Amino acid sequence: MRIIYVADVHGAFDRVKILLSETVADVYIIAGDLVDIPFYNMSTAINYHELQAYFHGLRVRMQKENMIIEDFVDDLLDSPKISEEIEERGTKYQRYTIRARRVLQQKYKVLENFLSMKKKSLIFALPGNYDMDLKFTSLHERDLHLHWHDMRGLRVAGYGGANIWTPGVPERYVVPYGGSASAESGRNEMYNFFKAVKPDIIVSHQPAHGIHDRITQFGTSGSTALRYYCDNNPVLLCLTGHVHMDWGFHVSEDTIFLNPSNFGEVTTLTGGVAEGGFFYAIEMENRNISKIIFKKLVENRIHDIADYYPQNDGHWQETVVDTERYRALKQGENFDSKTDKYSHIPEVILYNDIKQFYRMFQTEETEERLNKLEQVVLLIEKGIYDDIAMDVMGSTNMGLCENTSDIDFVIYVRCDPAFEGDINACSQYKDAEMIIKTILSPTYAFQILDTLDLNVVEKAIREKNYEDEMMMRFVAYRSICRPINYRFIAPVEDLLNQDIEFRTEVEGSIRSYFQIFINTSQHTRSFKKYESRIKDIGIKIPETVRLKIKEYFKQNIDKNF
Repeated sequence: MRIIYVADVHGAFDRVKILLSETVADVYIIAGDLVDIPFYNMSTAINYHELQAYFHGLRVRMQKENMIIEDFVDDLLDSPKISEEIEERGTKYQRYTIRARRVLQQKYKVLENFLSMKKKSLIFALPGNYDMDLKFTSLHERDLHLHWHDMRGLRVAGYGGANIWTPGVPERYVVPYGGSASAESGRNEMYNFFKAVKPDIIVSHQPAHGIHDRITQFGTSGSTALRYYCDNNPVLLCLTGHVHMDWGFHVSEDTIFLNPSNFGEVTTLTGGVAEGGFFYAIEMENRNISKIIFKKLVENRIHDIADYYPQNDGHWQETVVDTERYRALKQGENFDSKTDKYSHIPEVILYNDIKQFYRMFQTEETEERLNKLEQVVLLIEKGIYDDIAMDVMGSTNMGLCENTSDIDFVIYVRCDPAFEGDINACSQYKDAEMIIKTILSPTYAFQILDTLDLNVVEKAIREKNYEDEMMMRFVAYRSICRPINYRFIAPVEDLLNQDIEFRTEVEGSIRSYFQIFINTSQHTRSFKKYESRIKDIGIKIPETVRLKIKEYFKQNIDKNF
């Protein structure tokens, strides 16, 4: 079973949508701070925050801190002796609060629309301190707060919210946090819930005391009751968030604690912006955790940052895969947002927009093929001790495979540095091809469309060789395809992106090839096939997507488009 865990989304719903389309998992857990502000524009949010601060100060002076602000304002307005200023501000605050509730519910409905597209996976959501109680929203059936679920013999349970009030969010609607009392008091709602449910996997927005809970300038902030429960009960995983900068992997008393840092962009304590995109992929076999991978979503690319594997002695081994991104996060620096976003050629932009729409309806047959290709890569790496990667094309790339669909893909290897000649004769490719045929042939029809030597590609990029044909093919495939084992490709593409002017020039050179590719009859038939498959599941292509398809082909290829 594969679990993907995301925390602190902060309104990055489009990023969630891409994550769902670019990954395959049995369970997705999207936890804590799902929204950012309870309005659609920052000026309204600031005005509301200012009013909230005004009434917060007033309730302190009136010694009514036991009341939530909304109730305090209601009582003030019911009083016959209030100033015109308080009446005006209070009435405005009431209107803003009602508006905030409606906007929050609308935002959760948008998120639910994205989540509902992933029909073959379980998806759970947990509220954070920025969220209203999810039981009053479109996400109520996915709500983990004070709920538990059994999945393949494992019980997952959640507790949301945090022991902090978040200014700018109506106190009346946030999920109440009852996890502050000591475990021994008998009054800790979170502890009592976990004690009754006995979960194997805990999801909590508030971290456990002493683990992923340190806030700069303030010290530790975690729940002592949560830490006590995990240290004294057989909990496999404790998944938390909230404290973005104290992220990581930690083991205590056989419980693995994970905080992936923020998934959406957030404002830091120093006023900067942390770019986010981080999440964990957790592989489980029965009740055993076999592997954990720390990942980062950058636009529509997923980078592996670090691996965690159990050792025979019971300890875990960390292997940093992407040293630059790992170092940047460790130092609180942005890495990918520092790079100017390159602009693909228009045909590629349209192709990828259309592809993302189709992938919202990814079929079970597609996910089977993607899983099989990942297994192939793993077996090749174990068998010949060399890395290999693939770029998938056709129906698998679009996410619309059927039982009879074949698999078309490009292979990336690194041949011996001294090798010259046809790449298909290099030993790395030949060994990989043999394993691919052995594994895929009994079940799937497949075609290896091309093979690239990353040594050659990397050399051409470093030397700024605009005319290298293999490098040009690499740029083309990377623009439109779906990668398998992207960690093998990522360093080369990062190198390419260091010189955006060079990449743009190369893309301009290959644009004519895209135009030829687009106007082939086979490519046109493929798009008609994709539309037919979408219709078969009862989905009508939106007019905006139709217009993109028309523009993509530069002509009205079919009246049905």
